[in-house]
Amino acid sequence: MKKIVLITGATSGIGEATAMLLAENNFNLIITGRRQDRLNILKEKIENETSAEVYLLHFDIRNPDQTEHAIKSLPNKWQKIDILINNAGLAVGLSGVNNGVLDDWERMIDTNIKGLLYITRLVSDKMVEKGEGHIVNISSIAGKETYPMGNVYCATKHAVQSLTQGMRLDFLKHGIKVSSVCPGAVNTEFSLVRFKGNEGQAEKVYEGFTPLDAHDVAETILFVVSRPRHVNIDDVLVMPTDQAFSRDFNRKKP
Repeated sequence: MKKIVLITGATSGIGEATAMLLAENNFNLIITGRRQDRLNILKEKIENETSAEVYLLHFDIRNPDQTEHAIKSLPNKWQKIDILINNAGLAVGLSGVNNGVLDDWERMIDTNIKGLLYITRLVSDKMVEKGEGHIVNISSIAGKETYPMGNVYCATKHAVQSLTQGMRLDFLKHGIKVSSVCPGAVNTEFSLVRFKGNEGQAEKVYEGFTPLDAHDVAETILFVVSRPRHVNIDDVLVMPTDQAFSRDFNRKKP
């Protein structure tokens, strides 16, 4: 029987790549996000190219009422979620605390911390009832280091790391696995979102070295969720070969 995996933020990047890879590896999927058109396209692609079943949930994870309504609307056959992948997250802006943009701060905190908590509370409650499950939080190198102008984003990812540890302790007696996957530089929409659509600025982030791509991280997630029941991968840091720390790169000159 195929396990059911719920992936938040599945409309692009790591979430989309993970959905495709898990579908190819004998999992059924609940894919969620705010962009209905992209969810529809991904669902069609998965169903055309794999044997996986797919269910869509279109909502904004920052909204607790929408999140609760979405999870409670799942048909019975989709209620027993085996694996939750908390992938939805973003960085917005790159500024000092003294000139930070409040809306940017709120978007990061509401998505990266509060949204993760809203959906985890609802899904984990069902996992506790059945005495098993797996929660995978997609964190970042920013959850292990703090870099200049990354203050609030780094704080949110440090919170994800702490929440992962807290969940691991809380769910230990319930047989629920909890894991954290922390990527370094990944060439997705991440920088485009951070720089609010400025493609030139976003492209400069990856100049002179080979970053990870979304599939690299998806392969790591597949490894984490496919271990035997008695094995839990607590925390994985996956980096490009040309990156040592958050801001230390081996950039080749043009």
